[in-house]
Amino acid sequence: MVLAAVIKEEIAIPKGVDVTIGDNVTVKGPQGEVSRRFKYPNISMKKEDSKIILETSFPKRKDKSMIGTTRSHISNMITGVTEGFTYNMKIVFAHFPMTVKVNGDKVNIDNFLGERHPRSAKIVGTAKVNVKGDEVTITGVNKEDVGQTMANLEQATKIKGRDPRVFQDGIYLVDKN
Repeated sequence: MVLAAVIKEEIAIPKGVDVTIGDNVTVKGPQGEVSRRFKYPNISMKKEDSKIILETSFPKRKDKSMIGTTRSHISNMITGVTEGFTYNMKIVFAHFPMTVKVNGDKVNIDNFLGERHPRSAKIVGTAKVNVKGDEVTITGVNKEDVGQTMANLEQATKIKGRDPRVFQDGIYLVDKN
C-alpha cells in the first residue's frame, strides 16, 4: 500500500469574485457576501492567482474526507455569490384554506388544518422568503441558510396523528436551483 505524501485540491475563482482567506474564508461577489470559518488542523489553504489551493500532507482517511468537504463548501459559497440559490415550494391544502405570511424573520401559517393557533417557521440567516398565491420562493446566497429555512417551513406543517394518505396538506419543496 502506497500512501500519497500530499493531496492538493484546486478551486477556480471566477471573474468578479473576491476571496479573502484568514481565520474566516470570505467570498464577495455580485449577489452578496458569504463568510465561514474552516477549522481543521491538517488542511492548509492559500490563494494563488485566480484559484484557491487546499493541501494536506500525509493524509489519513479523515483528512481526505475533510479536504473534499471544505472544497464543496467553498464551491457552494462561490456559486452563492455569483448565481444565488432559489428553492420553490408549493402550498397544498384540501380541507382548510391556509394563509402564509412573512413577518420579519418568521413565516406565519394560519388556519393549518383548521387550527386556531398559527404555526410559525424561522427564517435563517440572510435568506429571503416571498409568498405569492400558493407558491413560496426562498432565495439567498448561503446554501445552508436557504436549505434550513425550507426545512423549517416543511417541519412547521408536518401532520402528526392523522392518516397521511388523506391529510396531504402542507408546504412542500417543488424545485431547487
